[in-house]
Amino acid sequence: MGFMTNMKGNRAYMLQSKGKLDEARKLYEEAYAGGLNDPRCLLAYAVLLLRSGEFAKAKDVLVKTQKAPGITAEQKTQLFMNYAACVYRLGDIDKGIHLLERQHLHQPAGLIYQTLGYLYVEKYDMKNRPAADAVAVEAPADTTPSGATPGAEETDSAEASPAVPAEPEKTPLEAYEEGVQKALAFCQEAIAYDDEDAICMDNIAQLYYRVLGDRDTAKQWFDKAIAIKPGQIDTLWFLSRYDLEAGDRDKAIERLEKCLNGRFSPLNYATKDGIQAELERLKK
Repeated sequence: MGFMTNMKGNRAYMLQSKGKLDEARKLYEEAYAGGLNDPRCLLAYAVLLLRSGEFAKAKDVLVKTQKAPGITAEQKTQLFMNYAACVYRLGDIDKGIHLLERQHLHQPAGLIYQTLGYLYVEKYDMKNRPAADAVAVEAPADTTPSGATPGAEETDSAEASPAVPAEPEKTPLEAYEEGVQKALAFCQEAIAYDDEDAICMDNIAQLYYRVLGDRDTAKQWFDKAIAIKPGQIDTLWFLSRYDLEAGDRDKAIERLEKCLNGRFSPLNYATKDGIQAELERLKK
């Protein structure tokens, strides 16, 4: 990596921090083409791509970042989180969950609790609940090349494990219900890890709302989350649903307008377009 490449990467990083995203994007592209390998700049570039919806390109940048010299443990955690968001948005939520579960066993961290908790809610949303008579479908073989996924170098030892009796095959519904309980336990664990983490509070609130259908308990957690982080987009969205049910359209509109001041990410349940459409509907 040349001196000018390094300068461009750092200049792009500064522009991004000031909100000058178009200028930052241009410099990042030039620096990346020139062999940029500063993990701080690469991670920031990946975030810019993620927020613009370029998930495949962000994924490629993150794969390169894992090999960057001097990458710290904290940067690796951010890398895993962003990679999981990429593969989730590219249609492979299970791959993202598996990666974060493995990293969580290796080194629990707030970012992992936040991201994995949300992916669990997405996976086990009640709309994905299998029918009671659903039949299991054999999963395709994993053809991912070795080393293509961040964290591949941290897989378990290849030493053979003692043979254990095979468990009876679960039905899709049994596997789903087992997953729901795992998700609930994880979200509770996340709160125990940091009882002031508004994102984890929103995750457990969404789990009660979207997965378990317990809207009263969900409301309690949404209220706790919004008290800590008043501008949290998804929390505002769901609280606006309660406002509408209570007949308070003005309060719902106030919350939704506040949402539009936030920074949307690939891990938001509510989208900017969806919120704008809802505001138009409510203001008619």
